[in-house]
Amino acid sequence: MISMYTKQEIILNYYREGKGVRKISRELGLSRKTVTKYVDEYEELLKSGKSAEDAQVEYLARSPSYSVGVRPKLKLTIEVTTAIDELLSLNLEKQSSGLRKQQLKKKDILEKLHSQGFDIGYTTVCNYIREKQSSKSSPEAYIRQHYEAGEVCEFDWGEIKLYLEDRLVRIQLAVFTSAYGNFRYGFLFNRQDTLSFMESHVRFFDTIGGVYKEMVYDNMRVAVARFVGRQEKEPTVSLLQMRGHYGFFHRFCNVYRGNEKGYVKFFVM
Repeated sequence: MISMYTKQEIILNYYREGKGVRKISRELGLSRKTVTKYVDEYEELLKSGKSAEDAQVEYLARSPSYSVGVRPKLKLTIEVTTAIDELLSLNLEKQSSGLRKQQLKKKDILEKLHSQGFDIGYTTVCNYIREKQSSKSSPEAYIRQHYEAGEVCEFDWGEIKLYLEDRLVRIQLAVFTSAYGNFRYGFLFNRQDTLSFMESHVRFFDTIGGVYKEMVYDNMRVAVARFVGRQEKEPTVSLLQMRGHYGFFHRFCNVYRGNEKGYVKFFVM
């Protein structure tokens, strides 16, 4: 069964972006029959007399349904790749210290992973290391992006320390930064949880009197439900519900690529 996320992508691209069925099916890797089916369902809601806003909320913000078929367990998870990266970094430190003979070989890395409780095979480890090392052969290029007003807004959490009634407390800061003009707006919360995540968006969109076309997030738990491979992320139900209600697109930064976000990055103060 198609996910709520994919259904949202179809409707938003068709009605908000004005793309045709053929182009949407090509970009999302779906059949034209599938795209047409969900466009027709949405149009039926509009014909029933519902306003475009009510139809959007009803159709796009429904909780997703998933098939319960047996799926193969993903072994090269983000936890595994992080552990491998740490061991490779240790190798680089030994190399820079002149301890080349003490570097971990691939089989040593495999044994380290097994000792940490990871169920991973030798071939998978070798393929990941080979891919990572080959990607370093050509340096990354960073291109400054140009954005239009109302096009892209970035969200991030920060943490500040304040004295309240002579007691030092930590306060969580939900910050929105417009990619156009670097306009910033923030809200204070006690926790970085789902309720704060959703409330901050509601208050922000209400404050500015509109909604940005695209919202950008890093790999925060309130936005990412799980990693599907090393690049794909599954959004949380709360993010899907907000997308459906407000009609915005979203984008995640790649793991350890804060530069892809560009404008907003906070540290403990």
